[in-house]
Amino acid sequence: MLKVMPIYGTRPEAIKMAPIVKALQESEHFECIVTVTGQHREMLDQVNDLFGIKPDHDLNIIQPRQTLNGVMTRTIEGLDKLFEEDKPDAVIVQGDTTTSTAGAIAAFYRGIPVVHAEAGLRSFDIFSPFPEEANRKMTSQITSLHLAPTSTSRANLEREAIDPKTITVTGNTVIDALLNVVEKKVPYSEPVLEEIEASGKKIVLITTHRRENQGEAMRGVGRALGRLADENPDVVFVLPAHKNPVVREAVLPFLEGKANVTVTEPLAYGEFTRMLAAANVILTDSGGVQEEAPSLGKPVLVMRENTERPEALEAGTVKLIGTDEERIFSEVSALLHDAAAYEAMANAVNPYGDGKAAARTVAAIAELLGVGERLPDYGA
Repeated sequence: MLKVMPIYGTRPEAIKMAPIVKALQESEHFECIVTVTGQHREMLDQVNDLFGIKPDHDLNIIQPRQTLNGVMTRTIEGLDKLFEEDKPDAVIVQGDTTTSTAGAIAAFYRGIPVVHAEAGLRSFDIFSPFPEEANRKMTSQITSLHLAPTSTSRANLEREAIDPKTITVTGNTVIDALLNVVEKKVPYSEPVLEEIEASGKKIVLITTHRRENQGEAMRGVGRALGRLADENPDVVFVLPAHKNPVVREAVLPFLEGKANVTVTEPLAYGEFTRMLAAANVILTDSGGVQEEAPSLGKPVLVMRENTERPEALEAGTVKLIGTDEERIFSEVSALLHDAAAYEAMANAVNPYGDGKAAARTVAAIAELLGVGERLPDYGA
């Protein structure tokens, strides 16, 4: 059997890689060697447990306040040893993390074909999101098989002179994962979330962690949230706080003592998807949430200046609002109090997938390695 090594290290990667891992494990052609770096730790393990995935290798590279260069160095060194031992026929990297780019570079230097899942996303600003835009552009240069989630992503790659024969449009595996998990209605680990969901009150779900937003911009986010909580006592604001102490130190002081604000530890993926389904408004700077929430008909306000996921912007379910305190306050307020504004965004339009992206992925890898044929592109 041909050896295929999925490599991932963060929670978003784990979510999107899980359907691919399961599909590879079910294939008659492949031995799947699951390799995690541990760029994230707890959050990564939670996703693997939810999907019943036991890694074959764990580099466990995480360190307190780790730097990007440290993550890159430890990942390349650890993977190089594994490549020598396992000799995979192909590796799969996902998205735009430092783990992803390090995995691609390490494989390329060993002459191992790189398969890039979620290829072709572009913001067209090398510093935003940072370092993701640079990571994915670098990865594209050394990839043998580009798995573009949408036709827009394919077009981005073709504009960069990537050989069209190396690109296939799969849809995004995050939809495969979401549709699987949201049906399970995973129990919350914190009883207060059960109470919030059962209360019937409007819920604003917030996630914030972007490196380029850290500092004054993120303090502005905290101030806006504090004002929104004061002005809307009948609305519940739920913030699963990122583990990064820089994020917590910027945002949490503005939310202390507010009865209608619930701050939790990061939610396991199953719990997060359940809260996503229960929420009325999503305020985020995450990439993956921009894909997930429109599938559930939830308006998404994105605290960034640009996005590499324009499809939902075009569909009207996502709106870029940046990190200005006044803008955040006014945009969230509009969705809470203006029914027409809310209805205009709350469309269950899903431009990102149909739940079959993993099957297209495995078929494309089979063609790359000479043991099968691709399926038709998503949306074709």
